[in-house]
Amino acid sequence: MVRIHELTALQQYRLLQSRELSVLELVDHYLERIERIDPELGAFVTVTPEAARQRARALDASDDRTAPLWGLPLADKDLWRRAGVRTTFGSRLFADFVPDESDALPLRVDAAGAVSLGKTATPEFGLPSHSETLVAPPARNPYDTALSPGGSSGGAAVAVAAGLVPFAPGSDGGGSVRIPAAACGLVGLKPSRGLVPAGSGLDALAGLPVAGPISRTVTDAAFLLDGLIERRGDRIAFTHTLRPPEDDDGLFLGAAVRGEGRFQIGVTTDTPWATDYEIVVSPEARAALDAARSGLDALGHGVEELALDPAPDYGRAFRVIWQAGASQLPADDSNEHLLEPLTRWLMHRGRALPASELAWALRTLSLYERSLIAQLSRFDAVLTPALALPPRPLGWYDPDDGERNFEQQVLFTPFTSFVNVSGLPAITLPVLQTAGGLPMGAQLIGRPGGEATLLSLARQLERRLHGDRMHPPQW
Repeated sequence: MVRIHELTALQQYRLLQSRELSVLELVDHYLERIERIDPELGAFVTVTPEAARQRARALDASDDRTAPLWGLPLADKDLWRRAGVRTTFGSRLFADFVPDESDALPLRVDAAGAVSLGKTATPEFGLPSHSETLVAPPARNPYDTALSPGGSSGGAAVAVAAGLVPFAPGSDGGGSVRIPAAACGLVGLKPSRGLVPAGSGLDALAGLPVAGPISRTVTDAAFLLDGLIERRGDRIAFTHTLRPPEDDDGLFLGAAVRGEGRFQIGVTTDTPWATDYEIVVSPEARAALDAARSGLDALGHGVEELALDPAPDYGRAFRVIWQAGASQLPADDSNEHLLEPLTRWLMHRGRALPASELAWALRTLSLYERSLIAQLSRFDAVLTPALALPPRPLGWYDPDDGERNFEQQVLFTPFTSFVNVSGLPAITLPVLQTAGGLPMGAQLIGRPGGEATLLSLARQLERRLHGDRMHPPQW
């Protein structure tokens, strides 16, 4: 007997549409799992069972089931405000904050017909690549609860991997969708800058953070991405500055379901962080890269090595942007003691930056964006490791030394942030498990607006390597 959570999100949606399953039955199934399983995992900071059941009943009573995510449960990352629901931003500064208004992403998933079950764990203001905070228990990797799920969408990834929700949206400013997806054996898609209007990156410093899906399968990632994109008539309201999606109708799910095409793939372990830090690709990460490369080669794609040009100013420029972003936090002498050491370090460094340094950093990253796009332009996609190291132990990051903490984040995730800087799309997917049972993934970086190609490639790899069959013990 197949249990509900063992079905893909798309399969659950079809059961809802055929009325073989009610929204309330689906919501109750996941709420029961959250109550029973999540205490050991810490995926959720806040669960909202009453609101979820009320919305489920309203949807069940409606005759209109045309919304793209109609009736499907998911959860809000705790960086997004939802009216009437405690929103901490992962910080003791907002431990008891209950907003009166919702942010754009929760409003979008509501309009798409989804049902929020609560708020998922995130580190303080989403700044680190883990999900440990002082405002709540840490999110734990379901494959090994002594390990971190990564971050900053760590709680969302834990919830999806453990079958507490079928999929979840996350935000990705330096890898925050792809990092926890890779650490938890999931698919994580960072869209092109501007593709998702409710999380476009166009209004952010250097255009880094965008909203994207975390899911167990490639088709579910495409399904959720379609739901996150606003439509007018049959056309996507596409705001990307370069070109529209590759499918004329903008339906990314079709590209994932078909999983067709032969493409030219570049492979690299180069990273612009290599100038600043000694980047070491672990044997586990190398094995995952090799598995993905062999799979693509066996599928008939053209695969060749790619060497990236050195970028000696990249690290300094990215740090300036990260610090400048933290300078805007609502903290002063009266309450900054509530901030965690890394956040305080970033905030004070950011507030000490001269305007000329910020202007230099913005120009440097803009030039890097142009350079990287040009270097990758002869390929349909570029393959890299998803992470340089296996999932890290809880407490691995230095809690007191901001400089060291930042370095550790780079050593763990040297292949993600430069994709944000370039505005390119990228997808991570699981390709193997280590001898100890931990998932390891690979990353594919696409051309501007190249989500359809990435989804097609990822689906082909998924069919060959069966990463969608990986599940943690709680499954």
